[in-house]
Amino acid sequence: MRNELTGTRLIDDIEENVRWTNRDESVSVLVITGNGKAFSAGGNIKHMLARQSSFAGDVHEVQTRYRSGIQRIPLALSRIDVPTIAAINGPAIGAGFDLACMCDIRLASDVAVMAESFVNIGIVPGDGGAWFLQRLVGQQRAAELCFTGRSVSASEALALGLVLDVMSPEKLMTRAIELAHSIAAKPPQACVSRSA
Repeated sequence: MRNELTGTRLIDDIEENVRWTNRDESVSVLVITGNGKAFSAGGNIKHMLARQSSFAGDVHEVQTRYRSGIQRIPLALSRIDVPTIAAINGPAIGAGFDLACMCDIRLASDVAVMAESFVNIGIVPGDGGAWFLQRLVGQQRAAELCFTGRSVSASEALALGLVLDVMSPEKLMTRAIELAHSIAAKPPQACVSRSA
């Protein structure tokens, strides 16, 4: 399982978790991580290359499906009332990388690889990824990552300021939970998320 964001229920799950988080006043921080060995592979590459599913049809049909699909993620995260932490446990590719960039804080395991890889298959970051990325690393570095689609190791991501810290896979969730507890211990009105 690579936690694909298209062709699965993950978009619905993210929206529902944001709604649940905002309704439950006992929740002060949301940690987002991947199930298995990947944070998220982003969209379904096979569908993209074959122009199936969300990627089929003329430009207006695709635009409509993007709005009712992948673009719901940044809209949901823009409405979250608490800080968000991405615990990047493995590959975060395309929209999966963008999801991590939408969070307030990113921690990475030392096996994580990240890529703004849309150009490699001839599409643009339709979920706002280029906008989020330049907020984190500046316009020139974001342009280089978007235009080349190259992969970034966890150590390079740390050097670029994409992630706050890098640790071994077995320590990632412990560090994320410790950070979440540290944030949750503060007055909640002082820790409102601004990720999107």
